[in-house]
This record gives sequence, C-alpha cells and structure tokens, in this order.
Amino acid sequence: MIDLYTASTPNGWKASVALEELELPYTVHPIRFSEREQKTPEFLAMNPNGRIPVIVDRDADDFVVFDSGAILLYLAEKAGRLMPADVKGRSRVIQWLMFQMGGVGPMMGQANVFCRYAPEKIPYAIERYQRESRRLLKVLDTRLGQSAYLAGEDYSIADIASWCWAHTYEWSGVSIEGLSHLSRWMDEIAERPAVKRGVAVPADVHRAAAGNDANDANDADVTTRVEGARSILA
Repeated sequence: MIDLYTASTPNGWKASVALEELELPYTVHPIRFSEREQKTPEFLAMNPNGRIPVIVDRDADDFVVFDSGAILLYLAEKAGRLMPADVKGRSRVIQWLMFQMGGVGPMMGQANVFCRYAPEKIPYAIERYQRESRRLLKVLDTRLGQSAYLAGEDYSIADIASWCWAHTYEWSGVSIEGLSHLSRWMDEIAERPAVKRGVAVPADVHRAAAGNDANDANDADVTTRVEGARSILA
C-alpha cells in the first residue's frame, strides 16, 4: 500500500494519475494549502522542501519519495510499466520527463501565478511566461507530429508529466492555436479512464471530507488554490 499526500494541482495529478494507470493500491491524504499543512514539521520530515506530492511506500519499509518527477520514476520502476526496459527507451522517457520538470511545469506555473494570483498585474511578467510556455508547448507539438507519444509509440510517465501541465493552458492564459498534434495528444490522454480517475482523486477526497455538494466543493477548491498561490508568493 502507498500513502499519497497530495492536492488538486498539476504536480499532484501526476502522482495520482500514475497510481491509477499502474493499478497500485493507495490511500489519499489531502494536504490543505489554506492550513499550510505542507509546512508542518510532520510534512517537512517527509519533504524538506514543503511541497506536494509525497508518497510513502508501506510495502518498502515506509520508503518516502518526494518531488513529482522522482515519484513517477519510482512508481514506474516499482510496477515495471510506463517505462521501457532498454537503455535507449528509458533515456527517451527520462529526457522528456526532465523537459517537463525543468521547462513546461516551471514556466506554466509562473504564467499561472502572474496571470491569476499576483497581487499586482505585471504585463511584462505575464507576457514573458505565457510566451515561453507557448514556445515549450510548440516543442511538444513538433515532437508529437513525429510520434504518437513523447518518448515514441508507447504511452509513458513522460506523457503523464507533461499532460498534467499542458492541459491547464487556458487557466494559464496560454494559446495552443495551431498546435494540432498537441491538441490530438491532450484529447486522447484526457479520455483514458485512469487519467479521469487520477485528476479527480484529490478533489473527490476534498468533497467527501467536507460533506459539501459539487458547487460548494468547487468554490472551496478555488479558494484553496488562491490561498496556496498567495502562500507561494509570500
């Protein structure tokens, strides 16, 4: 059994989608940014950086893994799926995983913050991060014009990582006009049953815990995201 400490964010979705795709049993522990639960001593003992997601593998002597990219690698290796066995295939997956970790995620995250949450609208910052996010999405589009998935013809953790960020393009104010290969890939992955379950997991848990109807839960989720972003800016 795996314990998953997470919230409804692109990085959080990476872990829950992977767990669903790999059919690994897990228990969800929602982390409330509004209560700064990711900064408690108990959480910092698992991840000194104070960020979600974190997993604890109870079947491996309570082994802790933090950082979404590291979690994807660990889960794929544990399950023996979503990662090729050959050296070149593994390298391709890791290259595109690192592309997301070092580029797509950070740039779209900043576009999100400056577009949606910054207390002061800074046109240069908004335009700079939205432009760079689109450039990175164009790189994905070019690659997806060459192969069905990022690392080749097989779906992998590299696709999970980039999809979780790329499909939030509207929220970050980033245009994907003309990126037909990216759109095809995003639509296809969005229809995967495990992906649908994975992106719903933290939100579903929040709704069940709060005992609210769907509209109340959505309002609470938006509030959580705003407060979380403000805590980052602070």
